[in-house]
Amino acid sequence: MILEMKVPSPGESITEVEIATWLVEDGDYVEKDQPIAEVDSDKATLELPAEESGVITLKAEEGDAVAVGAVVCLIDMDAAKPEGAATPAKEETKEAPKTEVAATKQETKTYATGTASPAAKKILAEKGIDAATVSGTGKAGRITKNDAENAVPSMGTQPANGSRGSERKKLSMLRRKVAQRLVSVKNETAMLTTFNEVNMQPIFDLRSQFKEEFKDKHGVGLGFMSFFTLAVVRALKMYPDVNSMIDGDYKVMHDFQDISIAVSGPKGLMVPVIRNAENLSFRGVESEVKRLALRARDGQITVDEMTGGTFTITNGGVFGSMLSTPIINPPQSGILGMHNIVNRPMAVNGEVVIQPIMYVALSYDHRIIDGRESVGFLVAVKEALENPVELLMDNDIKKALEL
Repeated sequence: MILEMKVPSPGESITEVEIATWLVEDGDYVEKDQPIAEVDSDKATLELPAEESGVITLKAEEGDAVAVGAVVCLIDMDAAKPEGAATPAKEETKEAPKTEVAATKQETKTYATGTASPAAKKILAEKGIDAATVSGTGKAGRITKNDAENAVPSMGTQPANGSRGSERKKLSMLRRKVAQRLVSVKNETAMLTTFNEVNMQPIFDLRSQFKEEFKDKHGVGLGFMSFFTLAVVRALKMYPDVNSMIDGDYKVMHDFQDISIAVSGPKGLMVPVIRNAENLSFRGVESEVKRLALRARDGQITVDEMTGGTFTITNGGVFGSMLSTPIINPPQSGILGMHNIVNRPMAVNGEVVIQPIMYVALSYDHRIIDGRESVGFLVAVKEALENPVELLMDNDIKKALEL
């Protein structure tokens, strides 16, 4: 019996995915639930498991965009498993075909001086590229429209020494969608950024005193994200416009705080959501941050876990960033950027002392958030971080940290 495997829906509103990587070869014997492919949607990269055991026949190529519900492979469930057969490693089986493709491309260049089609001529002229420098893939070396679209202008005369290689690689569907969203934010919002600085010494003191006890009790570290998340929750309650979003001619207000956190995953930046952060303690926030970060790192994050969010926190400081203007995560109206912590001279009680200082940045949509709300929000975050015992712990450290 032949099973047709179709593309499952990764989530609401997603109509197609892209085959990022086949993890098996055509004709391989696969086991039920064995990962056979990685597919990119516009929100996440997901694994596609085999629905049954049998010999697989691939019906799509890597890089193909496939509609949800379309057949991507066939599995012959009646085929017997070869004795001693194991699922071949992709790296081992792909090496030879790559070499053959490279050789074929090199051979094609030997008849690259063919004529260009009218459409190709127009494209090449717009790019300022000489047709004689383009490899044609059409009949008798004719340059097709596709050849012209893929042609890259010359980078000048190559020097005698030094490598000048380049690689053309299609962006993943996830990266293309991120690019579209970022450009749309710049074009469709009145984005503005305001800055402030935070003296992190009070948080340093708390972490130095209680981090070991906290970790022994709860199994997670007492990091900066719990302080920032709870400071943001407090500030959002004080300035609800920062926790709202525009929907056409309406302003949508939220009475909850779903905080998106930007984390780096194997496929790039991902933004999972801490749901109802207003109900979480320091332990709750740290546990959720760790869970989501591990799932993003291991490529297990789901679309649902990255959907929604009313405000975003991003930490460029882990990469050494001193200052940045983070881009809003639509349809949200605000994003807080954390940065690296550097010892700087600061006036404290009339004396110059060295303190660990972090610059923070709030980017916001000026269409819905005015200067008073944006500056007031960031000042409220600063106040909570510089006075965490009173404003975030209600003057009871042990109770707040559940120690």
